[in-house]
Amino acid sequence: MAHMLVCVLNNLEQCPDILDAWEAAGAPGVTILESTGLGRVRSAVRDDLPLLPSLRDFFASQELHHRTLFTVIEDEASLEQVIAATEHIAGDFSRHHTGLLFVVPVSRVLGLEKRDPEET
Repeated sequence: MAHMLVCVLNNLEQCPDILDAWEAAGAPGVTILESTGLGRVRSAVRDDLPLLPSLRDFFASQELHHRTLFTVIEDEASLEQVIAATEHIAGDFSRHHTGLLFVVPVSRVLGLEKRDPEET
């Protein structure tokens, strides 16, 4: 069964190393999203901001972002290697300010393996 591995990474500087580690450990591809958690937004709200500030301006003025990485991995061995590589770089996910990592079973995947159009 395939699994979707999702990692919300707090430390942006670790992102390139984690991407390299995922690739080396067998992740077939990785999608990267810029994301922000509610806790970071609430901790950054200031009293001196206008009533309706532009969210784009607000987020651009402060680094409030995480990186959310996800991939679909078909075999358990590769999944365990990718998780171990992630923990090696990011550290123990049970500690504050590390991030979040979770795995979701995937019952069906289309498009994971790409074929050259000339092969069909």
